[in-house]
Amino acid sequence: MRDRNDIRRTDHATAEHADWTLAARLALAGLQIHLQTMHPRIVLASSSRYRKDLLDRLRIPYLTDTPDIDESPLPGEPPAHTAERLSLCKARAVAQRHPGAIVIGSDQVADLDGAPIGKAGSHAAAVAQLVTLRGRTVQFHSGIAVLDGRNGHVQAACVDTEVTFRQLDHGAIEAYVAIEQPYDCAGSAKIESLGICLVESVRGDDPTALIGLPLIRLTAMLANVGIALPWRD
Repeated sequence: MRDRNDIRRTDHATAEHADWTLAARLALAGLQIHLQTMHPRIVLASSSRYRKDLLDRLRIPYLTDTPDIDESPLPGEPPAHTAERLSLCKARAVAQRHPGAIVIGSDQVADLDGAPIGKAGSHAAAVAQLVTLRGRTVQFHSGIAVLDGRNGHVQAACVDTEVTFRQLDHGAIEAYVAIEQPYDCAGSAKIESLGICLVESVRGDDPTALIGLPLIRLTAMLANVGIALPWRD
C-alpha cells in the first residue's frame, strides 16, 4: 500500500507535468501567432482562373477560396460602386474562414452609358453584346480590396479602363465568339487573348485591371500591410 509521501510526490509530479504541458502549449501558440503576424497567409477570394493567373505573376504564396456571395447590384447603384462594394464583400466573406490572413477581393463591372453589362453566359447572348458594343466606348470598373485579418484594416479602390470597340461586321463577331467562347467575361471580349482584335483603343493606368485584377494598385495595397515585393522568404 502506498504511503502518503508517495501519493504527494506523484501528485506533485503530475501537477508539474501539467504545468509544463500548459506552458509548452502557450509557447507554441505564441510562436504561431508571431509567425502568422510576421508572415500572414494570403488568400485570393476568387475562383476565377484569370485572377489566379494574374496573381501568379507576383510570385507570392497564396491560397484561393470562393466567396459565394450575392453579386447583384443594389437598386440605382452606379457600376463603379458595385465593383468596389463586391470586392470588399468577397474579401470579408472569405476572411471569416481564414482568421489572421491577408484577403484579396476583386470584382469587375462593365458599364455602357451608365448601365452595367454582365457576363453573356451563352453564344447568342455574347454575339448580341458585341453587336451592341461595336463602335462604342465601354468603361470597365475593376474593384480591388485588401483586408488585413490581423487588425481588421481594409483598403478598397476602383480602377477604371476605357475600351472603344471596332466596327466589326456580324460575321467577324460570330467567328470570334465561336473560337473564344467568352461567355464568362463581362462584355464578351477576352482582351488578354483573341479579343484584342475587337478593340480600337484602350485607355487606363493599369493594363492588368482590364483582365480582372489591377496589380499596380494591389501591389501598393500589399506593401501597406507589410507584404514586400518581390517576395522574400
